[in-house]
Amino acid sequence: MDDIDTPLLVQICEGIATLTLNRPAARNALSVGLMQALQTALAEVDADPSVHVVVLAGNGPAFCAGHDLREMRADPRREAHSALFGQCSNLMLQIQALRQPVIASVHGIATAAGCQLVATCDLAVAADTARFATPGVNIGLFCSTPMVALTRSVGRKAAMEMLLTGDMIDAGRAKQLGLINRVVPEAGLDVAVTGLARQIAGKSPMTLAIGKRAFYDQAELPIGDAYALAAEVMTRNMQARDAAEGIDAFLAKRRPVWMGY
Repeated sequence: MDDIDTPLLVQICEGIATLTLNRPAARNALSVGLMQALQTALAEVDADPSVHVVVLAGNGPAFCAGHDLREMRADPRREAHSALFGQCSNLMLQIQALRQPVIASVHGIATAAGCQLVATCDLAVAADTARFATPGVNIGLFCSTPMVALTRSVGRKAAMEMLLTGDMIDAGRAKQLGLINRVVPEAGLDVAVTGLARQIAGKSPMTLAIGKRAFYDQAELPIGDAYALAAEVMTRNMQARDAAEGIDAFLAKRRPVWMGY
């Protein structure tokens, strides 16, 4: 399939929407067109009650090599660069605000804004051959926007080392730092991601949406405010039909029947 005409592939099956970056010749670099396609697909997924989990993957030899440097240099105007980085920031915020959990399925390299994508997704599973970096410093362009997601996924010292050196880290080190959740053999990546997605898709979609939003809201608050928010969220959650159904099913030792959104 022509990766210029179709920069993003979308497949929905059994409650799982798989969004595949489809610019393999460019290592799935985030062009303006690819980011726009992602934003459109995410908005459609968010409005689709049949979708419970989203998987973000890449076609070809890499997950995502970051921004499209050729495109960036083709229009050197400040306005163009401001629009580009603003669009990228909005895309990352859209992923976090999505009601469904988003799982990154990572192979090959995830560098710069590609590493930012991984750090932004709620969960990440990587092939044991995958590598990660924020190498902008090597070309005179500090990875400042990737830094936002990176510092919220790994410790400050580890994030600063990645940002200052631009060095690649392997999947094992990425897991150790908390950038990814699981490392699996490359040949088993799709099976592992699908298994995790199906496990999560079997939960109450309403509860997943409530929990994801609360997770990110409380993370930015002082601890007292975080507990106050969490208590209010749990109170509202407890009043929902799916909470009553889940508890009753647990007590009756039967499978729950979720109502949905």
